[in-house]
Amino acid sequence: MRRVISLACVFLLVPALVFAAPHYKKEYKLSTVVGPKLPWGEGATLFARMVKERTRGRINIKVYTAASLMAGKQTNEFLILKQGVADFAFASSINWSSTLKELNLFNLPFLFPDYSAIDRVTEGYVGERIKADIKKKGVTILGWGENGFREITNSKRPITKPEDLKGLKIRVVGTPIFIDIMKSFGANPVNMNWGEAKVAFQQGVVDGQENPVVSILIPVKIWEFHKYITVWHYVIDPLMMSVNNKVWESFTPEDREIVRQAAIEAAHWQKMQVRKGLVAPDLHAYDVLKEHGMEVTILTPAQIKAFKNLTKPVYDKWVPKIGEDLYKETLKAIEYH
Repeated sequence: MRRVISLACVFLLVPALVFAAPHYKKEYKLSTVVGPKLPWGEGATLFARMVKERTRGRINIKVYTAASLMAGKQTNEFLILKQGVADFAFASSINWSSTLKELNLFNLPFLFPDYSAIDRVTEGYVGERIKADIKKKGVTILGWGENGFREITNSKRPITKPEDLKGLKIRVVGTPIFIDIMKSFGANPVNMNWGEAKVAFQQGVVDGQENPVVSILIPVKIWEFHKYITVWHYVIDPLMMSVNNKVWESFTPEDREIVRQAAIEAAHWQKMQVRKGLVAPDLHAYDVLKEHGMEVTILTPAQIKAFKNLTKPVYDKWVPKIGEDLYKETLKAIEYH
């Protein structure tokens, strides 16, 4: 009799265990706007691999590169993630800043003097504030990566003072604040995607562009188009390993912790890759550019100040949109050593 009862209990428990198991998708989509061979894309791939291994295949993430989930329009990425077209994204703060005005904090020219300053901001109170604001809008940020400080290259002349930029046609990303910044220097900003920009460089229609050295300029062989680069660290571009809120809430607490830790580790690894060769005494990334015939100009603090002095109208326009309090907290973090 006891055996019959125990078997009956087992059969009653099995359906309960089945129904208690989490209902996961066979595949989760991760969006990124670059190709798989760039450090940014490699970070996304590392994250997907770590999650699959650590969850023993319960969470299978496929990386969709080159903005393929948004038909090439990078500024739509936050919307497709919020709407569930993508489940995850390893995203640029620049691309999301058209929709999320607070992310223009990272686009303010010459605000961040070095890597330690950006780390204090993203890993401190300001970073948590931004995470909380974005979570209210449907997306959870799990970890901070980095595309890098953006430097300017061109085919015409060295840029050492604002006058050198006057009249130059500079390709910029499709975010309004970048138009304002370049206009403040007297340049003519041109918004176009990278594929169009390469053709424009070859035809001489566009004179220059701005992008990070290790993550973009070296991989795309910028020396094929431009002879001159000016290192001025005018804007930095944090990356966000992120997930749709509904997807995040569908995971068990144990799996959420696995995914969160994988995001932190993969984003940190990616960040370290794009900083290699850019911090003294190791400046080999600039040597790569020189070896390919580029003239590298590293601006002094006094030279940078001449450019920053022209950007007051940019700050006057954009700080209120970002939030005065967020800006002030950022200044506190930057100035703290």
